[in-house]
Amino acid sequence: MQDENISGAESMQIIQNMINKAKNQFSENGFMYLLWGWAVLVCSVVEFILLHYIKYEQHYLVWTLVWLVLIYQIFYLRKKYKTRMVGTYTEDIIKYVWICFAIVMFMMGFVLGRLLGAEYYKYINPVLLVVYGIPTFLSGIILRFRPLVFGGICCWLLSILATFSGYDYQLLFLSAAVILAWIIPGYLLREKFKKENI
Repeated sequence: MQDENISGAESMQIIQNMINKAKNQFSENGFMYLLWGWAVLVCSVVEFILLHYIKYEQHYLVWTLVWLVLIYQIFYLRKKYKTRMVGTYTEDIIKYVWICFAIVMFMMGFVLGRLLGAEYYKYINPVLLVVYGIPTFLSGIILRFRPLVFGGICCWLLSILATFSGYDYQLLFLSAAVILAWIIPGYLLREKFKKENI
């Protein structure tokens, strides 16, 4: 067995390479932001058309698409976590931020449904926008990625504006929010990820 002495500079280079590898490993590729951004955008725009122009009574059924996206996400994440070589603390924090978001979304739907009955959907979008902003803003802070921070703030501002309009137009505020908070940052994260992993 050959034992080689390494210099201080070589040691620092090895440490730097390990840090870069860990950075690249947790570096967000933007896929989940794009997946959910496009899913919510399509659902909100289609529901707006069904409600505002076609006057279809069961306009909300378009949101069943979300269950298909959720099933796909579960399989995608299982595969991703099985193949990853190194898990990082940052990755874990972001994962739990978004798990909390999912729990709050389901709980909020249940609680508002119980309190407001069948009409709860008329009031839910401004509240959804507040909740959308929280994990987006926190992910931006954790990743030190300003477009996500900006996107979270946009969600909060749009939630206030949405309270001044009817349910059908609130869907357009929801569309604008996911474009600013998830879709644009998702594409920017994808580009950043590609550059860091060349």
